[in-house]
Amino acid sequence: MNFFNVYPRWPIEPLRALGCKIYDKEGKEYLDFYGGHAVISIGHSHSEYVERLTNQLRQIGFYSNAVQISLQEEYAEKLGKASGYPDYSVFMVNSGAEANENALKLASFYNNRKKMVAFRHSFHGRTASAVRVTDIPKYWTANNMDLETIFLPWNDIEAVRETLKAQDISSVIIEGIQGIGGIIVPDTHFLQQLQQACNETDTVLILDEIQSGYGRTGKFFAHQYAGIRPDIITIAKGMGNGFPVSGMLIAPKFTAVHGQLGTTFGGNHLACTAAIAVLDVMEKEKLVENAAKTGSYLMEELKKLPPIKEVRGRGLMIGVEMHEPIKSMRDKLLFEQHIFTGATGTHVFRLLPPLCVTREIADEFLQRFKKVI
Repeated sequence: MNFFNVYPRWPIEPLRALGCKIYDKEGKEYLDFYGGHAVISIGHSHSEYVERLTNQLRQIGFYSNAVQISLQEEYAEKLGKASGYPDYSVFMVNSGAEANENALKLASFYNNRKKMVAFRHSFHGRTASAVRVTDIPKYWTANNMDLETIFLPWNDIEAVRETLKAQDISSVIIEGIQGIGGIIVPDTHFLQQLQQACNETDTVLILDEIQSGYGRTGKFFAHQYAGIRPDIITIAKGMGNGFPVSGMLIAPKFTAVHGQLGTTFGGNHLACTAAIAVLDVMEKEKLVENAAKTGSYLMEELKKLPPIKEVRGRGLMIGVEMHEPIKSMRDKLLFEQHIFTGATGTHVFRLLPPLCVTREIADEFLQRFKKVI
């Protein structure tokens, strides 16, 4: 049997990683400025994270939600405190797409409406509903085309108001910062007006913080720069530092009903242990503050480089748009300078390093980056 070949892959096999560095099977060292799609939050192989997961596995690794799992309550309490949402509830699943899928479903349960609103250049996942609110038509298939989605222009509040006027929209879903779309930051005033428009029409506002959340932008959630409180917030990626775990934060106005949502693996012992370890390390090592400080430094230094067209983002979610296509530059950065980076479109580098990245490692990145641009 072969692995189903749907991924283009670099001819590199990492076998070991520590902090912000990766080592391949030949022993070469790489700087990780991508974090495996923004997943690595507290750093590779963090000693406390590894110890906690190992100890938990020695006790019990898994049982279903048919039993009491006190780790879920411990995680919920810590998440409420860290995120600033102690009055919300959390539901845990396994992947970002699954979190968005459940958020869209919960919204429809709440107001019994069908239609969804998303934004141009959005990305929310590849499952049935999540992919229909993703503005990449080649990912859609015949079996989900009847899920009615309206795509609106970014930052266009009048288009939103006009669309919500009929009061037949179940939910509006928006990324805290568009990732695949090019690291596009929403206008603060737009987000504030968006929440107001949703509240006035009883439309559920879903903030997809799967990539932009968990401290990456210098606040726990990117939408907190606008001072809003969405109805549902979806989380994943940095939540488990590599362990598959995701979830959604749910406002008090939603009533939990047995059987409406469900999951086999969500919130299992290992998943909760990983998520708790991440929050504890983030607090002890002040990683949200570090993301703000080091991210600001990186962005300011990048803006000084003449070949760059634009630098945008917040914290350690950074888009570097070049005047020319970046493929050859990115290849040189990886194979000659040994740095992993992301990309979106043809002209934009996507920088998503672990939140523990230091000023020294940032300077090392900048020095090597200058050599390829």
